[in-house]
Amino acid sequence: MFAFIGLAIVFGAVLGGYVLAGGKMAPIVKAAPFEFIIIAGAAIGAALVANSLPVFKAALGGIGKCISGPKWARQDYLNLMVLVGKLLGVMKKEGVVALETHVENPDLSSIFGEFPKLAKDHTVVQMICDPLRLAVISQGNLDADMVEDIMNAAIKLHHHDEMRAPAALNTMAGSMPALGIVACVLGVVKTMGAIDQPPAVLGALIGAALVGTMLGVFLSYGIFEPFAGRLAQIIDEEGQVYKVIQNMIVTNLKGQPQPVVIEAARACISHHNQPSFSEVFDSLRGA
Repeated sequence: MFAFIGLAIVFGAVLGGYVLAGGKMAPIVKAAPFEFIIIAGAAIGAALVANSLPVFKAALGGIGKCISGPKWARQDYLNLMVLVGKLLGVMKKEGVVALETHVENPDLSSIFGEFPKLAKDHTVVQMICDPLRLAVISQGNLDADMVEDIMNAAIKLHHHDEMRAPAALNTMAGSMPALGIVACVLGVVKTMGAIDQPPAVLGALIGAALVGTMLGVFLSYGIFEPFAGRLAQIIDEEGQVYKVIQNMIVTNLKGQPQPVVIEAARACISHHNQPSFSEVFDSLRGA
């Protein structure tokens, strides 16, 4: 919703200010589609050259993510803490061997089955199962600091891969002003081919050429760069789920009591998504 509001303000301020100053929309409306094909088409083509197909698709899909917002809400964080807490409860009450059925076949796990949204996210499931699988294999003789280092490396790598999408959008945004100049120069070339025409015709051709420069700058700083910045914010926020998983597992392996495990997880969640201590504690009671 806020993305649409922002776009409305951007278009309203630029085009509204132009019209209020006495400008006519007809030349812009006539020239914009052709200039857009040149600028956006070249930017997309360059992005395909500069990135792999998965990164390119993630970049364009990131625009939709900016509109829909972060994937995880407050209830999801609570559910995640309950999910991990229940698995740790199984390990504490029944021993690490009892975890094997859950971490080796999470699709068949009754605990994962209680939280379908989380269970559908491959990265979340992997981030939970991989360190707990180490606990099963080592029969509980596991160095918590080493597990923390391993999970740090996994989280860092995942975040690095995710940040390639906003980087690709930023590259597209950075190229658009220059591509707008290319479109403008092509318009000037077209104008020079009609140099024998009367001033009114030449003026219209020059105006159409200048639309290319305007459109390139407008698309860059008014649309693509803001989307790239917002996508980076969303990726950072969504990454908090992995820190929740890490903090719960590591503090548990270090032998900390449940209240400390809960607080360690809550501490890395933004306040607007952070469930209260009592909500988590009550949900985990008896787990």
